[in-house]
Amino acid sequence: MSKRNTPQRRHAILALLSEQGEVSVDALAKRFETSEVTVRKDLTALERNGLLLRRYGGAVPVPQELVGDPLGPVSPFKQAIARAAAGCIREHARVIIDSGSTTAAMIPEIGHKAGLVVMTNSLHVANALRELEHEPVLLMTGGTWDPHSESFQGKVAEQVLRSYDFDQLFIGADGIDLERGTTTFNELLGLSQVMAEVAREVIVMAESDKIGRRMPNLELPWQRVHTFITDDRLPADVRASLEQRDVRVICASPSSLS
Repeated sequence: MSKRNTPQRRHAILALLSEQGEVSVDALAKRFETSEVTVRKDLTALERNGLLLRRYGGAVPVPQELVGDPLGPVSPFKQAIARAAAGCIREHARVIIDSGSTTAAMIPEIGHKAGLVVMTNSLHVANALRELEHEPVLLMTGGTWDPHSESFQGKVAEQVLRSYDFDQLFIGADGIDLERGTTTFNELLGLSQVMAEVAREVIVMAESDKIGRRMPNLELPWQRVHTFITDDRLPADVRASLEQRDVRVICASPSSLS
């Protein structure tokens, strides 16, 4: 494509990204018969406009969790998942709630539970917890602020987590790989893995349409996941596959909200 066809090329890059789940600079340069410098300029411009996220050697889509207000309106499926997750929490439990819109949807559902201790790396989650009738003991990881995930990450956060132990971790996922585990666009994986290390039960919360979504980075292998909470659109064969991996599967129905 010629230089004057830059808008066409960038539109085509977004189409490929939607189709493939990730793109590389090298492959794009070959496909469009242009230089890697030009492709990097394209990706930078698209990221500046909030249309993708750069990663080493290429780009990935912007996850839905980063689109809009994480504590804004959520789908009935996420609400059902959040309610089912909240039902797993006992009073006086010590839990970690990771950043993300699905995990944040839990907060209104746990306001009646007394004596909770909650650790989070999310300012959105922390602020919502402070509004609860039975405000839990709130712990923050601290660390380095990551604007992409809108959460604290890094070595300091990991050290803080290792100072405690918890009953449960509630964590979302950008994608679900049936063979490998939960996947993410984010290359900052250390904190999620430490969260799983310091919790006796790891509970993954994700809508069923994330099954098969290709994301470049493995976050938690199935061996580290105890429970997967999703919606009732989950195919029976997928549920059976997860249960064969010793993962407890809970399928929540939006009808339970009424």
